[in-house]
Amino acid sequence: MDTSAIIWITIGVYVIFMVVTGILNKQNASTLSSFTVGGRNAGAWISALSYGTAYFSAVMFVGYAGNTGWSFGLWAIAAGIGNAIFGTWLAWKVLARRTRDIATRLNLKTMPQFFSARYDSTRLKYFSAAVIYIFLLPYSASVYKGLTSVCSVLLNIDERICMVVIAVASAVILILGGYLAALKADFIQGIIMMVGIVLLIIFVMRAPAVSDGGLGRLWDYMQQHDMAPLPTDSAVSLIATVLMTSFGTWGLPQMIHKYYGIKDDREVKRGTSISTFFSLLVAGGGYFIGSLSHLFFADTLPAGGKDYIVPNMLVQARLPAVLLGVVLVLLIAASVSTLSSITLSASTTLSMDLIMPNSKKLNEHSGAVLTKVLCLLFVAASYIIANTDTPILDMMSYSWGILSGSFLAPYLLALYWKRVTRKAAWSAVVSGFIVAFIPAGSMLINLLPHQNTGIFGITEQWASMGPQFACAAMLLSLVVCVAVTWKTAKSEPQQTEFYNTVR
Repeated sequence: MDTSAIIWITIGVYVIFMVVTGILNKQNASTLSSFTVGGRNAGAWISALSYGTAYFSAVMFVGYAGNTGWSFGLWAIAAGIGNAIFGTWLAWKVLARRTRDIATRLNLKTMPQFFSARYDSTRLKYFSAAVIYIFLLPYSASVYKGLTSVCSVLLNIDERICMVVIAVASAVILILGGYLAALKADFIQGIIMMVGIVLLIIFVMRAPAVSDGGLGRLWDYMQQHDMAPLPTDSAVSLIATVLMTSFGTWGLPQMIHKYYGIKDDREVKRGTSISTFFSLLVAGGGYFIGSLSHLFFADTLPAGGKDYIVPNMLVQARLPAVLLGVVLVLLIAASVSTLSSITLSASTTLSMDLIMPNSKKLNEHSGAVLTKVLCLLFVAASYIIANTDTPILDMMSYSWGILSGSFLAPYLLALYWKRVTRKAAWSAVVSGFIVAFIPAGSMLINLLPHQNTGIFGITEQWASMGPQFACAAMLLSLVVCVAVTWKTAKSEPQQTEFYNTVR
């Protein structure tokens, strides 16, 4: 049996598993509540692996690992360590229990509902719902693109076929089974990712480009390319990437949504340890693989650019056919998990927080149907955007920057600070949004026909600085939120009821 046949069989088994999982959980997605939070009884392992699989997709394995590995060498591993410590362990310690307590007591299902309950602002709920649905689309599209480069290199097939595979798999798991089906699928996919990344590291280390010459070759490579201090601009870029991909998760609705369904505080504590281990293994391993890129290609990028570094490394590593299938399933699983989380958060937010409050005809059952339709539309729109020429890294940074820049401050501070005011929340959202939108707006300007080389010669540079603007947006929104609160605290009553049972 040839290599392609073995790979396709492996992928086929995975797709069948996804369909069966969706069908078996179909009865758990008949109402809007069951479709979105699944009864709030998820255990530690399921919640932790669901968080991790939503965090890391083919965007990380292909886009970030290849890009940062090529630019920073072994220093790129700092991104994986930062994701594990700040994006996972610290995020769970700071956010998980209090978010779960508030969401359970007030029966909250989305981030806009959180804002509405805390700041008593329907307009803030509507605005945040619209922003979430619109600006999760670029992130979703980047998930598609992250997988297509691998499939096109390893299987030599049209990239659109790869996109259709993950679109169908994620749509089936959501439409049929909703939140619980996605959680159960994430658990299995998380196991696949952990096993796959270990095997991938082993075989990449055994590749001739790395192993020829023994450990001495790897040590020489580290000395020549990686151990020297980074230039200032490279160091700033790396730090911005670490901060955005770590603290950026603190304001992403699809990540916060994972805390809503946890069973109790005991599961929160266990989930913290499990998710941290998962992140350290998967993210650390992924960035480590990317950091070896110069051993494979010296100083010449492969055809297609940085998005094709990791796929071509896998070809040169001479992985066995079955392992290639496992690697593809790893990337498909990671991508489907992330895409499912993004789609569920975006669609439930739009239906529950923007459409249903303004319609008297929709109930729990019809609301669930509407949400499923919005899921299909979201998947289709993501597919369309993915067919543009925007790099993976840029699309993800635009989405993370705008969402976290807008929502991190009013969400994080509201968990612990009773004095935060509605005006402060609005000020933080607007200021963070404006700053984070600059690189995305610059990219749109550069796409306009018959333009000069960037307005004032800087829009092309700004378009590639998504992580830097994202960090600036998150920091600015925090400062603005605190400053405006101090200025307006006496003019607004404190939301003491919101904190009644929060420990």
